[in-house]
Amino acid sequence: MTDLPSWGVASDSPTARHYRTFGALEARGSSAAYEDWALGVADDAEMLELIDELPRAKRQANLVFAAMRVAGVPVAPWTDARREAIAQWPRIRDIALTHATQTNEAARCAVLLPQLARVPGPLALLEVGASAGLCLYPDRYAYRYTDDDGTVTALDPATPTDVVIECRIENAAPPTRLPEVVWRGGIDLNPLDPADPETLAWLDALVWPEHDDRRTRLRAAAAVAASAPAPIRAGDLNDLIADAAASAPADATLVVFHTAVLAYLSPEDRERFRRTMVDTDAVWLSNEGLGVFPEFEGVVPPAERHRFVLAVDGEPVALTHPHGRSYRAL
Repeated sequence: MTDLPSWGVASDSPTARHYRTFGALEARGSSAAYEDWALGVADDAEMLELIDELPRAKRQANLVFAAMRVAGVPVAPWTDARREAIAQWPRIRDIALTHATQTNEAARCAVLLPQLARVPGPLALLEVGASAGLCLYPDRYAYRYTDDDGTVTALDPATPTDVVIECRIENAAPPTRLPEVVWRGGIDLNPLDPADPETLAWLDALVWPEHDDRRTRLRAAAAVAASAPAPIRAGDLNDLIADAAASAPADATLVVFHTAVLAYLSPEDRERFRRTMVDTDAVWLSNEGLGVFPEFEGVVPPAERHRFVLAVDGEPVALTHPHGRSYRAL
């Protein structure tokens, strides 16, 4: 019997399904390199075996691919990159184990802004899962919204900025004002310093290879955050949320928000956080992947399951692009 090669063999393991879904839905049309890598890994028995050495939470494509790039794996077709990925696996594994996907995409402010602009101000912003805090400055960035008719609406802060965010907005009018933010704070298991070069290098690695606009925006947004750092508490969001919320000024409207955070919580901790938010007087903006709140499944067409669902106080209001490139009101 002839031995089969260690890759090119279809697998239906949970890890293989994750990579296949990532390549076919999330990366397709956005990153040809990551689509190719993900689909290659999904059918690569040797690579899947290595990835399965990691704890479940560390097997996700974004984290493994960023670790591969930091370890020096070239952004090349999988047939060329795989040899280096396997040779460098000990270092890739160490990077994955000591880092997290704290993707801090400032452009997500563009999909939060249509709702933030509706909240009576002034605002106190509290982000859970804040990473380096780049999404805590929606009032400091400039926006260019393109609507269904192709009309572009520009919003610019009073102080000129190098952070200009483009976003397509559908089924809704674009916001016409920036919020007045008088307080900002965050919570994260591992707060990052936007002024630290090593932190920026890791956040840069989390940006997909072809996304040069995101890479440029990351550096500019980090400079904004570093110029006026918001206090970010280190710890579990469920343990710290009440005390952090109590720190906000009483004469401001508290807005608690998060993006791509609750998926990392257990179902029990997720439900605990939801109960906390239901019982609070804060406005709650949740921008999460579909699996976080299964009851939202009915609002997402099958072909768009890679989108996030933006909810206000637990009610879905829009579908958003994970990197903030589009907002479609429901």
